[in-house]
Amino acid sequence: MTEDKMQPGWRHEEKYRIDARDVALIQQRMTQLLQADAHATRSGCYEIRSVYFDDLYDSCYKKNEAGTDPRAKFRIRCYNGSTQRIALEKKSKKSLMTQKESCLLTYEQAKQLIEGDMLSESPEDLSKAPKVLQEFYLLQKTRLFRPKVMVVYQRMPFVMTTGNVRITLDMGIEAGWRPEQLFDPHPFLKPIMEAGQHLLEVKYDALLPHQIKQSLELGHLQRETFSKYYLCRREEKKINEYLW
Repeated sequence: MTEDKMQPGWRHEEKYRIDARDVALIQQRMTQLLQADAHATRSGCYEIRSVYFDDLYDSCYKKNEAGTDPRAKFRIRCYNGSTQRIALEKKSKKSLMTQKESCLLTYEQAKQLIEGDMLSESPEDLSKAPKVLQEFYLLQKTRLFRPKVMVVYQRMPFVMTTGNVRITLDMGIEAGWRPEQLFDPHPFLKPIMEAGQHLLEVKYDALLPHQIKQSLELGHLQRETFSKYYLCRREEKKINEYLW
């Protein structure tokens, strides 16, 4: 998908593995150029928790492993373990571009889904539901979509309205294999990256402003395809192979 044919809602998304020194340097530079996200706490961060879903055959996982293009995955996301804002999201990827569709869920709806149950809404209510929720419900019925893993990390976000730029530092990425613990104060989690390793994400619409691009030049960054969902599931499979 070329930039001149970019469809509404699709964005560039670049990902880089970084270390603690990179985090400190990027934080210093971004503080001078961009605004902190309004939802960040005094520390400049907030916690993201996401429960990812897949079908009986782990199709999303396998498509990610194979680099299938296009592909999509569904997740339920909340912030700081709070039930105040819970969203069902569909994250699509096509030709190095990404798109996110979402709708809000009630706590009761989220609880049903992360426990692997079907929504209790009537067919009439579901017919009036947002498109992304209708699609998810269909996948539940036809492909046995179920919760697979919880991903938890601290995000330090910086934003610029021009170009819809968003620079995020994702730190302390952990996996939880009990998705029903999404809202627990202290879920059981396991780190999935080497100590001191974190993730830089660069998101923008058409063009990344030159001053931002220049400030992110650290001389050693290597862009890569990075999926938190895939890494957490891969770690789970490694553990299961070891145990069995």
